[in-house]
Amino acid sequence: MSTVGTPPTAQEALAAAWREHWARLLAALVARYRRPDLAEDALADAFAAAARTWPADGVPANPAGWLRTAAGRRVLDRLRAEAVALRKEPLMVVEERGRPGPPEPGEDPDEGAHVPDERLRLVFACSHPALAPEARAALTLRFVAGLGVPDLARLFLVPEATMAARVTRAKKRLAASGIPFAVPPPEHLDERLDLVATVLYLAFTAGYAPGTGPDLVRVALAGEAIRLVRLLDELLPGRPVVRALLALLVLQHSRRDARTGPDGTLVLLADQDRSRWHADEIAVGLAVLSSVPDDVTGLARDYLLQARVAAEHAVARTAGATDWAAIASHYAALEDHTGSPVVRLARAVAVAESSGPEAGLVLLDGLDAALPHHHRLLAVRGELLARAGRVDAAVAALELAIERCANGAERAHLERRRREVAGG
Repeated sequence: MSTVGTPPTAQEALAAAWREHWARLLAALVARYRRPDLAEDALADAFAAAARTWPADGVPANPAGWLRTAAGRRVLDRLRAEAVALRKEPLMVVEERGRPGPPEPGEDPDEGAHVPDERLRLVFACSHPALAPEARAALTLRFVAGLGVPDLARLFLVPEATMAARVTRAKKRLAASGIPFAVPPPEHLDERLDLVATVLYLAFTAGYAPGTGPDLVRVALAGEAIRLVRLLDELLPGRPVVRALLALLVLQHSRRDARTGPDGTLVLLADQDRSRWHADEIAVGLAVLSSVPDDVTGLARDYLLQARVAAEHAVARTAGATDWAAIASHYAALEDHTGSPVVRLARAVAVAESSGPEAGLVLLDGLDAALPHHHRLLAVRGELLARAGRVDAAVAALELAIERCANGAERAHLERRRREVAGG
């Protein structure tokens, strides 16, 4: 890692460009050329070219500008190649088509300007109703957050091969169907609001749901999701689904500094130093939560109930003061509303805390078929079995959870817990 005053290495500059500029550059390319399939491939090619040339030629003064120029040239090359293959129009016409032209009669001359952020524009543009809901969400997270197929598969609880096929199909449909890839006009933004909220929630979740690799949390990704939800709340004020989501994310994000130890190891909620929680953010989250009506329905109700769970944790001064019965009640209402097996898993943890491990284990029955690739189910089962004194079964469950866990930090925690259970 470079020190203060030392120019970054090519590898460091490339990693920083990926973290800081991928989504913004992709949004700009999509807005310019209206071909998300070509834009993503071209940007990936530009990063690959940078990885080859920057070590030898040096890091450019403006890495983002270099990448955007390189990616734009690749898009134009593909457009030219398509024109040659189709033998329909001169190359200059194709190139000109990729440039912003004068507005058609009655058309807004600055399409999308009513959404004051490139990434948020991209989220709205990706949420076209002609795409299947799962494909829309996966494609948006791929474009906006730069998530790879393994992380997307974990978020959607499907095998990697299924997710890869889903993303590929969505790209091909966008390319072949002529779907207008653009921000809807102001009067139609609300029609896409639930999907936009869902995608931003998943982007936040990706920040705290350990993915592949060594990083347990990706705080920057979670923080960016909150920023976009705040912008959405300003753009469309008073929408319950946005207010409830904002309350949920702010309350959860307030615990970010206590989630990992100095060495990057996982710190469980019960063991977190609550003085490191952000009290000012908790106050904001609680205030936003109080503005959401009790009788909301649909997706807003999902987020409202989850936010109430987060609020119970936020107001407990110690782990022992947590009102687990109230949390279990919120999860029961959420499960009734959604039927989600992941909610059942969370409810089982809350019930175990309030009524004992055996009561929690009962709620885990039948979840294996619904969550066949979910290592968290095995981790929870192992923990509850250990608390119930069933050591051999607990160790077996934890060992299987370790096998299925793709994140290094989380796997290390599970391995420590297995040793503790086996030795205890």
